[in-house]
Amino acid sequence: MDFDTTFDELYEALFRYCHRLTGDPDLADDVAQEAFVRFYQGEVIGTPAGVRVWLFRTATNVVRDRHRVETNRARLLEANPVSPARPEAADRRVERTEEIAAVRRALDALNERDREMLLMKHEGFSYREIAAAVDVAAASVGTLLARAEARFVVAYEAGQEDSDASR
Repeated sequence: MDFDTTFDELYEALFRYCHRLTGDPDLADDVAQEAFVRFYQGEVIGTPAGVRVWLFRTATNVVRDRHRVETNRARLLEANPVSPARPEAADRRVERTEEIAAVRRALDALNERDREMLLMKHEGFSYREIAAAVDVAAASVGTLLARAEARFVVAYEAGQEDSDASR
């Protein structure tokens, strides 16, 4: 069946159906277009009546899917409300930027394995995963991390002292 002919013949009826189904003309237009996109991409074949049924069923499924997504989104937002972000105060932003730079300098002062292990730990890797990634025995990861953390603290504090001396 020719796409252009099918579109010309069925779009208005499909739009009306979607509008009645959703109550929103913009959403109805989006749904009708989505059904026709799927029709075009899927290379649906059949009788004109069969294609009409396919388009209306597809539009109905699109509406159901969107409703399901909106319901889930509303449920998640209710369970985890998002409060509007307040602009960060300029002095706090400067402090945070300086803190990030200090942490970066301390990480850069570490050897590659210590840096990788600390960052993996921070990202929630298990000891077994860290061991596999840096090619060490899983039993030694705890000790290696403790030593890496100690070296990080020393490097961080040294950076803070240098920063204080330059002020």
